[in-house]
Amino acid sequence: MNIVYAAEKPSIADLLSDYVEQPVTEDEINISENPDETGSFRIDWQFHNFVLAPNGEIAPDEFEFSHS
Repeated sequence: MNIVYAAEKPSIADLLSDYVEQPVTEDEINISENPDETGSFRIDWQFHNFVLAPNGEIAPDEFEFSHS
């Protein structure tokens, strides 16, 4: 289990690299706090969105779109 102690772009890029099984640099990602979960972060990479949980696990971020 990976544990992230701080929201450092190089550390998050390394975790994402492991998850997607290809190199990801810190310059390729955007990170923002996840308002849905304390201590969690949203990661934007290329056209993909991920969530980094406080325990260091990464998962795809699934957005719900409402249709009017």
